[in-house]
Amino acid sequence: MSSSPSSLEDGVRLLGTVERCDCSRKVVAVGTGSGTGTAGSSKMIEMQPAELSETEDNSYMYFRQEGLFANSFPKMKEIRRMGKLCDVTLKVDSHSFSAHRIVLAATIPYFYAMFTHNMAESRIKEITMKEIEPMALESLINFAYSGLVKIDTQNVQSLMVGASFLQLNEVRDACAKFLKRKFHPQNVLGIRQFADTLGCSKLIVSADRYIHQHFSKVAAGDEFVALSYSELIDVIGRDELNVKSEECIFEACMRWVKHEQETRSEYLPLILANIRLPLLSPQFLADSVATEELIKTSHKCRDLLDEARDFHLMPERRALVSTTRTRPRCFDFVVGLIFAVGGLTKNGESVSTVEIYNPATKEWSMGEAMTMLRSRVGVAVTNGKLYAFGGFNGTERLSTVEIYDPRKHRWSQGTAMRCKRSAVGVAALEDYVYVCGGYDGVTSLSTVERYCPKTDGWSTVAPMMKYRSAGGVAALGGYVYALGGHDGLSIFDTVERYDPFSDTWTKVVSMLNRRCRLGVATLGNKLYACGGYDGNSFLRSVEVYDPVKNSWSLIAPMNVKRSRVALAANMGKLWAIGGYDGESNLSTVEVYDPKTNTWTFVAPMKHHGGGVGCGVIPTPFQD
Repeated sequence: MSSSPSSLEDGVRLLGTVERCDCSRKVVAVGTGSGTGTAGSSKMIEMQPAELSETEDNSYMYFRQEGLFANSFPKMKEIRRMGKLCDVTLKVDSHSFSAHRIVLAATIPYFYAMFTHNMAESRIKEITMKEIEPMALESLINFAYSGLVKIDTQNVQSLMVGASFLQLNEVRDACAKFLKRKFHPQNVLGIRQFADTLGCSKLIVSADRYIHQHFSKVAAGDEFVALSYSELIDVIGRDELNVKSEECIFEACMRWVKHEQETRSEYLPLILANIRLPLLSPQFLADSVATEELIKTSHKCRDLLDEARDFHLMPERRALVSTTRTRPRCFDFVVGLIFAVGGLTKNGESVSTVEIYNPATKEWSMGEAMTMLRSRVGVAVTNGKLYAFGGFNGTERLSTVEIYDPRKHRWSQGTAMRCKRSAVGVAALEDYVYVCGGYDGVTSLSTVERYCPKTDGWSTVAPMMKYRSAGGVAALGGYVYALGGHDGLSIFDTVERYDPFSDTWTKVVSMLNRRCRLGVATLGNKLYACGGYDGNSFLRSVEVYDPVKNSWSLIAPMNVKRSRVALAANMGKLWAIGGYDGESNLSTVEVYDPKTNTWTFVAPMKHHGGGVGCGVIPTPFQD
């Protein structure tokens, strides 16, 4: 066993007597020893107040030598390396490790319990260890003496098992953190299974989040087809899977079945029952699902296919379909950079400025500016790119579109909208971005345009039921919701939603408050409406819509009033950015944690005065 030699100058040892003491200066002369038995020389040391203290009557004093404990363990390590004073030997297979009971008991909870509770092992010289690998035990014994352990890809699993067995929770957590950094679509399922065997709940949660966020890539790996049937059902049944459409789930499951078709084809009806077939497009149902030979030859599979077809052909029967197969996936634990786009200076002038907030560093930095000034701009993120729609440049309303590619760090022009729009609401849903309402410089709008990033083209869909300028728009559960806003005369509390399958808008339950210039975002399969203006007051209240209960409820209000606030979901929280409080434009930012129902301030923007649009561009997974 290797050990670094002890340092003779690590500290001062009191070998001699105090020769002189001037307590007013707190200076003492002490003898210093080499540790080898030679006489020490006198050395003047200035004592810090924390090291030497006296009572008021000088009847006694305390002396504390800083670093005594830190300096002692390296010497114990050296003594062990020399094989001296060891009183226990730990055996694993053909390996033996000598150590000191007192050190093991003081640093490793497992041995503390063994040596202090009158167990047989507390008295015998040799102890046989099980449930731990020799190399892991050696590393952890060395850790007991040094407080240092090397974790790498070769030893992390055995080390984590050993640390769990010996109840070294800090080492176990360090191993889990190391594994999180090594997450990859090709290994995350295996790491998740390993964490499950150890009952490491934090690592399980982190692995699940990675699986949810990167499901398409995970499903393409070898570990996915190696899942058991029960493990497959557990994964595909989750609402949180981040997929563009249910097609990805269907194709992944068919790949799993065909990997061992003879033994797995019997599970296909049960698997299809856990795939949300009604959410597949009619074209995909006809061209890909109905043509699968394994489905064509199964009555149960065909029944599920017919149910999905009826869902599209006969909307009036949709209520008869199980909600578990019609509830859209809702992945919202995005981990990314928050982009604050355009907006206003504190003087109210439109800007092209872009700022980027990194939740890891908790700082704002400057991004690449847009080519045009834009306030009251609509922002959406899809396929890893950020889109800025319309807005106001200080003179006129805009129909232009700009696209930011984070890999190139560059903005480019997209095809312009058919209509000029500022104070516009936008939302990305599957393969499209929906641009709803706004103000064209003359009137509030009810029209809705749909943008296709793949073709850089526009189409018109059904208009909203109301003219909505300065409303909030967000996607939730396969629908596009439009909230609040105004028509130039009245401010609304009303809410309507768009169904892309039927190309229709329908009214849903109204908010609890009238709001225009509000922030809207989805989180946890719920819809949040934040701040705004009700015609009389600038608001700091926040309410949340639960589509299952079809009802709104109030949650904790923000710390400050915010009209024209941008709202973004990131890392399982809501970020309220900028706004206007009735007196001045705001650069401040606050974050809502749904677990604690609280808002807290974070670093403010540096170069904006509010009125920004915002979007979150996902980054490589971090936890």
